[in-house]
Amino acid sequence: MVRALFFIVGAVAFTLGIAGVFLPLLPATPLFILAAACFARAYRPFHQWMLGHRWLGPMLEEWDRHGSLPYRTKTVAIVTMLVSFGISILLVATWPWLQALLALTALVLAVWLYRIPSRDGPSGPH
Repeated sequence: MVRALFFIVGAVAFTLGIAGVFLPLLPATPLFILAAACFARAYRPFHQWMLGHRWLGPMLEEWDRHGSLPYRTKTVAIVTMLVSFGISILLVATWPWLQALLALTALVLAVWLYRIPSRDGPSGPH
């Protein structure tokens, strides 16, 4: 029963991670990390496939082994997120309180991502 729950959560996280690659408001990186963690407990072949994937593998290995993210992954995630939040604030959100909430959310997420260590480039304060 627990393995089935991990598999379902992993499949949903993986699917949302794929969507997040194309829809910048969805955070692909943390979703892929969650999916890999779930599949490590529920379905090892898919976990191994993710670790061997040419785009996902290096990021997941870095997270598994060192609790860090490659600097380029972190930078792309932050820039993409800030651009998408900025577009949403300027074009979608019409109420000032919603614009402020989106700006605050973007700031908190950017700081959180920045603070994740990177072993291959500049890192945030720790």
